[in-house]
This record gives sequence, C-alpha cells and structure tokens, in this order.
Amino acid sequence: MATPGTTVTDGDNKLSWMLEDLTVPGVRFAVLLSEDGLRIAHVGAISLDDAERFAAAASGLRSLGKALSEFCGPANTVRQNMTEYDEGMIFITAAGEGALIGVSTMPDVDVSMVAHRMNELAVRVGRELGSLPRHRPGSDRA
Repeated sequence: MATPGTTVTDGDNKLSWMLEDLTVPGVRFAVLLSEDGLRIAHVGAISLDDAERFAAAASGLRSLGKALSEFCGPANTVRQNMTEYDEGMIFITAAGEGALIGVSTMPDVDVSMVAHRMNELAVRVGRELGSLPRHRPGSDRA
C-alpha cells in the first residue's frame, strides 16, 4: 500500500510521470482516473485508498457537471469542474477519451497556473491513452 507523498501507477509509468507536472506549490495531489471513477495513477500527498475514493467522487462530480450543462446553452460539454472549499479547491478536467485528471489544492494556490497546467497535461495524457494498445494479452483481436 502506498503512503502519502508517493507516486503509484498501474502499468504505464509514463502516465504517472506526466502527473508530476502538477506538483507545484499549493497542489496537494493529482489523480488520473477513468470517467467511470477508477484510479489509473496518482501523485502527491494521498494514499492509494484515498486516491481510489477521490477518483470515485470526482467521477460523480463530473457527472453532476454534465447534468447542469444544458443550463449554459443547447450544445455544451463540460470542460472543467472547479469546486472551492474553505481549505482548498478541487479541479477536474477531461484528459482524452474516457479519462479525467483531478487535482486537490490548498486555498492560496495560483488557480490560473493550475488550470493551465491541467489543460496542457490533458492534451498529452489524451495522446498517451490514445496510443495504448487496444487488445488483451494473448488475444488475436486488436
């Protein structure tokens, strides 16, 4: 089991390494997750168990954002969720097909820097996820 402050990956170290770009002053941790709430990788001050709980909750928050999109116009997709709390903020950004990046910050973080880095990282993660093999080991199908 991982301890806070460690990087944990399942499979592709390149994805976890990319999350390191989000370890800037004021960021507690970053989690790469599937749209359905499964943790793919994480970095920062969060345990494996908490990263998995965060992934599930972030997926739910993303779904709520989708439910509200119609109130911003007829043809909208959610670009980024940002929720502010007394002790910090949670950002959630789409990162390729079926993936999200979630970040927890302290209250005094540079919001524009975090949002900018998340958007840049989302493009790179999307490319990496899009280039992963789409077949199961031992299967003849692609």
